[in-house]
Amino acid sequence: MTIHEQAMRKIQQLPEPLAREVSDFIDFLLVKQDQTRWELWTHFNETLALAETDFGNYLQNLEAYEERLARGDIQW
Repeated sequence: MTIHEQAMRKIQQLPEPLAREVSDFIDFLLVKQDQTRWELWTHFNETLALAETDFGNYLQNLEAYEERLARGDIQW
């Protein structure tokens, strides 16, 4: 039995909520393998995190974001 067959058999035995989590994780792995999609995902995730912070830290977060832009860690 191949590793694919073993994995499929295990997934089939999972309850629906856990199978959905496995499916989401597989999607994550596929995105991570595609450099362009991975960069878009990390940018989106960082932007979302910045947007969800309270405005008490706005200036600090903005400065950190600008520093990351200047270093080339992220692109605008």
